[in-house]
Amino acid sequence: MRALGLMSGTSMDGIDVALIETDGECEVQRGPAASYPYSEAFRRELRAGLEDAAALERRDQRPGRLRLIERYLTELSAEAVGHFLLDHAIAPESIAVIGLHGHTVLHRPEAKLTVQLGDGPMLAEATGTDVVYDLRAADVEAGGQGAPLVPVYHRALMAKLRRPLAVVNIGGVSNVTWIGGGSLGDHSLIAFDTGPGNALVDDFMRQRTGQPFDAEGALASRGRVDEAALSQLLAHPYFAVRPPKSLDRNAFSIEPVASLAAEDGAATLAAFTATAISKSRYHMPEEPKLWVVCGGGRKNKTVMSMLAERVENAVIPAEALGLDGDSIEAEAWAYLAVRCVKGLPITFPGTTGVPKPMTGGTLARAPAAATSAGD
Repeated sequence: MRALGLMSGTSMDGIDVALIETDGECEVQRGPAASYPYSEAFRRELRAGLEDAAALERRDQRPGRLRLIERYLTELSAEAVGHFLLDHAIAPESIAVIGLHGHTVLHRPEAKLTVQLGDGPMLAEATGTDVVYDLRAADVEAGGQGAPLVPVYHRALMAKLRRPLAVVNIGGVSNVTWIGGGSLGDHSLIAFDTGPGNALVDDFMRQRTGQPFDAEGALASRGRVDEAALSQLLAHPYFAVRPPKSLDRNAFSIEPVASLAAEDGAATLAAFTATAISKSRYHMPEEPKLWVVCGGGRKNKTVMSMLAERVENAVIPAEALGLDGDSIEAEAWAYLAVRCVKGLPITFPGTTGVPKPMTGGTLARAPAAATSAGD
């Protein structure tokens, strides 16, 4: 089945689009991928929308500017699909389904609430293609963390590698998948959010330098880690919680580094991300023989070198395995959409804490009305 995945997640960068062909299980053929950046004006709107989202009590609420943001984001998603298909000479009718992540504006699994902006029916109508969206909701309603959802795709990608291994995604939040021995059909998966990814340092960079991120970790490389501030950051109660567990993008504050010089603050936040990831191994049955890193954070050389210093075995970017570290999450959403259409599980007790393996998502047919993908 040919599928497109659209990922915006928690980052403020833009929309990633990726094409795969898959049976939703062990067969995966990766196709082209592309990124379509947001304008700075829309990034500002998204950041402002997070303030409105803090008051949400239901998944379907769209107070303040959120409804307009969702509509515009869906329009941007439709445009991204159109450009992608045109740029790669792909016939729209060859795409069986689109997996839409949307933009996460609130994630509070303890309240059984997770909110991703993105109108599935509107996108299905605009593209003429079935869309699976809202993939986290069923898991959260069943008592799971609703994140991370990518582990089952990580396992398919890494099927031929020596195990156990860990796949780390450093996005706005960082998460890890531990993949044990056994076949694709077993449950040797453990996954959870490890702590901050790029969100904290991105916020810090905007406030202190006016730049959207620390390109290649250059500023952090010139700084010195403030151990007192790092200890304060690592004292967050999240780190005492056993997995499965997940985070909201805004779970941590940059206040502990607010008084530091810009380069020292960036270095300390880089160390926070790397240390939190390294501590994830204490929740794994065996030490990973390899750490594979994807997501935008793998481009931060300071974070990568700090992580390598803190774990026993090799740390490599996804590209070292012939993968595209920027597109894996978008590919995963295409893969998950196919699994949802087929009624296959996308979350597991070891990945989200859901009581049993379960499927999820809502299927918006083009042009028919939406129905549950799990039905």
